[in-house]
Amino acid sequence: MMKDDAFEVIETIWLTMPDGARLAARLWLPSGTVENPVPAVLEYIPYRRRDRTRLRDESMHPHFARAGYAAIRVDMRGSGDSDGVMEDEYSDQEIQDGFDVIAWIADQPWCDGNVGMFGKSWGAYTSFQVAAKRPPALKAIAPVMGTDDRWLEDIHFYGGVLANDNFWWGSIMQLYNAMPPDPMIVGEDRWRGMWKERLDAMRFWPALWLEHQTHDAMWRRGSISENYDNVEIPVYFFGGWADLFRDTPFRIAERLKGPVKILMGPWAHLYPHEATPDPKVDFLDEILRFWDHWLKGRDTGLMDEPRLRFWIQEPIRPAGKVPMRAGRWIEETEWPSKHVSSKQFWLNRDTLGLEAATSHCSLEISSPQTFGLAGGDMCSFAIAGDMPLDCRQDAGGALLFRTEPLDASIDILGQPRVTLRVEADREQAFVVVLLVDEARDGTQSLITRGFFNLTHRESDLAPKPVVPGETMKVTVPLHGIAYRLPEGHRLMVQVASTYWPILWPAPKPVTLTLQAGTSVLDLPVRTAPSSESEPRPLPPPPPADRPRPSARLREGKLERSLTLDQTNGVYRSRFFIDGGVFGPVGRMRLETGTELGDISDRIYEIHPHDPLSARASMTQESLFERDNWKARLKTTSEQTATSSEFILKARVECWDGETLFHEVDWEYRIPRNGM
Repeated sequence: MMKDDAFEVIETIWLTMPDGARLAARLWLPSGTVENPVPAVLEYIPYRRRDRTRLRDESMHPHFARAGYAAIRVDMRGSGDSDGVMEDEYSDQEIQDGFDVIAWIADQPWCDGNVGMFGKSWGAYTSFQVAAKRPPALKAIAPVMGTDDRWLEDIHFYGGVLANDNFWWGSIMQLYNAMPPDPMIVGEDRWRGMWKERLDAMRFWPALWLEHQTHDAMWRRGSISENYDNVEIPVYFFGGWADLFRDTPFRIAERLKGPVKILMGPWAHLYPHEATPDPKVDFLDEILRFWDHWLKGRDTGLMDEPRLRFWIQEPIRPAGKVPMRAGRWIEETEWPSKHVSSKQFWLNRDTLGLEAATSHCSLEISSPQTFGLAGGDMCSFAIAGDMPLDCRQDAGGALLFRTEPLDASIDILGQPRVTLRVEADREQAFVVVLLVDEARDGTQSLITRGFFNLTHRESDLAPKPVVPGETMKVTVPLHGIAYRLPEGHRLMVQVASTYWPILWPAPKPVTLTLQAGTSVLDLPVRTAPSSESEPRPLPPPPPADRPRPSARLREGKLERSLTLDQTNGVYRSRFFIDGGVFGPVGRMRLETGTELGDISDRIYEIHPHDPLSARASMTQESLFERDNWKARLKTTSEQTATSSEFILKARVECWDGETLFHEVDWEYRIPRNGM
């Protein structure tokens, strides 16, 4: 137990669930709660409070405790030091445990019965999902960068097309699910048995997810979009335009019935007080204004302000890492906004026009399988190399439609949509649409993008093969964005048939055919009201008091490269991190005495003319060491495909000291279903 003038830290507190399982938590408890109970704020995630998120937790939870909240960080069942096993992401058991955790917290003598819940990514999902179960003590949630719809906006499928993030993130969880509990916490007599239970119960999640290639019950589970009325309490959603989850804020602002606040900055997948691109904001101060209003009943003025705040981004020169994003804050009171209207641009031959061409012609494109190599990642973690590059590097593989230079700037706010009349020459095909800003010097910056699996044109539940040569009318929604297109720039639409390595390719090369003048872009254009005033300033975060590891034992390293093997024509994209998913942090020792070290090496390979040459692989290592405790893990995973099957192979090896403690190999052959 550690003490501060304002609070104490209880390293491990045990929460007993109704079935007897115990969940491990860390608690920051304000002084004086015996006499004066306080509200509590909960963060409930699987990423190991004792080590992997320890430094990040300590940058937030003490701040809440000093502000008069009991801050509690709970490891989910089967993660960290908690009992049990992890069955899958967002399982029924996980969400029921969240419901029971809130009841447990509210029943403690230090809690006044009011609980708030927050979290980023997984923690945002569970905030939504637990709120939908309506625990009586849960009064408000603050999801950061998560989704209301697991099919439309998650790492698995984009526009009904298989995303390579399904493989990559599932491989990350392959490593995390194999990590042991800490003997210092659970006991020398228990930790090996708990570890063995987890390892024996493990499944390879990328294969589990890939067995569900349609919008079935698996993806509906945990999607609050199935019934928005289930979430009745106030919601403050925080998101970023460099993040993946950019459509959720527009949907929940329109469809949730309770009070909703939205703050969308330029950020990557990080908390807004630590995120890049700048400007950062004081997220901790902002969320406390929210908690104070709904958990303490104080009028902070927050709910009197316009509900929605967006950072309108200014153009920049594209680069793999973007430290700063110029722009300005704007506010809206409602969504859909009365200040946003649709402006149509027609995809004519070589041009993007305000009127449809009267003379039609066929426009064909068969993109090389390498189209998309300049696309960066769908979800930036602010790691060098994960932001989109100049689209000209890919542009030769797409149909291009561009406007004349604009005679006035355009502010885009919302989700653009492109309605296409398109043919394909294969039974399995998808279409990629990029919205691009072309500067005066020809630089092409990605504004936003969207994808559509043509076998899902009638239903996400029952894929229907494409009839080669048959004209289809499909609408491709692009991801939400706030962007200023300046005077003198050109707006461009690019249409392609591949997008590697973000999307897994169709089984055969595809040629798409569009009829010029029959497809249209609907662009959401915002016109600022004449009475618009400057929003309340959002202060930057104070100087970071984020704790550092007690020792850096090995400096981290990051390597990101794209190479062409000229002997066989294969392109190889490699992403190596000494430090794992949290960036190139190397090997470190925490103040608990535990030494940590993660290494990941991710490789994507493909030949530009052969979609069946696609290969994704990942190798990871992880180490825990303290005194006489040493646990080491190694995982490998690989995904390839034939024209009819996906083939996934994976291996896990775990050592207790120098003794091989557990090993397992998996191989799956999963039929392709419209993918």
